[in-house]
Formats: sequence, structure tokens, C-alpha cells
Amino acid sequence: MISNKAVNDILRNSLNLDTRQNVNEALVAQPKTYDIKTEFLSGNNKRNHKELYEGYIENFNKVSAELDTADREQSNSNHSQFRSLKLDETYNMNALYLHELYFANIGDIQSNITMDSLSYIKISRDFGEFDKWQTDFLACCAASRCGWAITYYNLFTQTYMNAVVDLHSLEIPIGCFPVIVMDVWQHAYYKDYLRDVKTSSTATTKELHWGVIEDRIKKAE
Repeated sequence: MISNKAVNDILRNSLNLDTRQNVNEALVAQPKTYDIKTEFLSGNNKRNHKELYEGYIENFNKVSAELDTADREQSNSNHSQFRSLKLDETYNMNALYLHELYFANIGDIQSNITMDSLSYIKISRDFGEFDKWQTDFLACCAASRCGWAITYYNLFTQTYMNAVVDLHSLEIPIGCFPVIVMDVWQHAYYKDYLRDVKTSSTATTKELHWGVIEDRIKKAE
């Protein structure tokens, strides 16, 4: 995220905001580039997913700019512009971050995890054994109602746990530091697997980028 006057001027013009309305504090997200080499997802699927990701970034930037001029004095829990924008801010911000985490930790066609890696040691410790983590993680993939499965470091229990997230902002645990992220919205797999989320998730799990995951676990620790 950056504060960028030039980008904010473009946003102000696109939103038809008065030049006197300050948007200099608006957060601006910029898309990242990912080379997903997986053979388990088609080129059309990956292109479609990239477009969806860029759409979340565009919407987040618009919401961020609109929040700068939203009337906070009229905020209430039943109906207010400020409340709607704050909900949209979280939804789109989570969507872009979750996609970035997901794109970065998949598509390693030479995927490999060693028993002496921090990832293997910590996951095995907290789930009893590594295979139990995988079984639990795939169950989370199947359980999500258009959303995400996440292995995360719990800042309170100081252990690794799995979570089922619906959409982009429901059922996310407090104190959650994501280390493994799987997209199980139907748009992530439908073009290639129809409604078979189990086969899609299992295939993608076989190509997790454990080098990326290892760095996240080191950061969490």
C-alpha cells in the first residue's frame, strides 16, 4: 500500500470528487505479478483469476478514496455511507491480500518439504503428525462456502491451526497470521474441475510452494 498523489488525483477524477476534497491519505493498492506454473489449472482459469484479483484492487482503491470524504458524523449501525464503505474496505482488502498469499504459495511443480524444515516440524507438532494437518486442511477446503482454507499461526495460543473462511471476511479468527492459503471460491477451479473442490484442492496442495511457506513460518515465529 502506498500514498500516491498522482494516483489519488486519478481516483478523484474518476469518482467526480471536487478538487477541494482531500484524498491524499487514501491507501492505494497496486497489482503484483505472479508466474503460476501449475499444470493443474488451465491458462483460461489463471487469466480469469488474475482479472478478478485486479478487480478487487480497483474496488479497494475506489473505496479508500471515498472513505476520505465520507461523513463520519452521520455514521450509524442501520444505514450510513460510512458503515457501507468500511464493510467494503475490509471485504476488498482481504480479497486482494488473500489472493496474493494464495498465488504466491501455489504452483511449485517441484514441490517438496523436508522433515527437518521448520514448516514440517511446527505443523507436525501442532497437528500430531503432518498427514493429519493435510487431512484437516483438505476438510476445511471442502467445508468453506465460497471462500478460503487457511493454515495460520495463532498469536494467542502460539500454535498452528486451520480455519474455514467464507467469502473474504467471515469467520476469520482474531490473531490469525496466515502461512498457507487455499482459494476455494468456485471461480478458482470451476473451469477445470466443475464442482469437484476435493480434487482441485488435493491437486493444488501437491504443488504448494514450501519455500514461501517456510519464510512465512519463520516470520510468524
